[in-house]
Amino acid sequence: MKYLTFKQLRKKLGDRSRSAIYEDVAAGRLPKPIKLGGRSLFIDEEVDQYLLGTREAGSSQ
Repeated sequence: MKYLTFKQLRKKLGDRSRSAIYEDVAAGRLPKPIKLGGRSLFIDEEVDQYLLGTREAGSSQ
């Protein structure tokens, strides 16, 4: 299992702003981060699943 730091997640999402990412988390478009040692980390596979789900939902409209 690979964890992404917030900086790595921003890069993966095309340098989206911190506030835009947290809006996506609040709206359920991205998974919630887990807390490890005071850091917020995202599970890479979960992020990929959310992104694929968003892409598939967009193509079915």
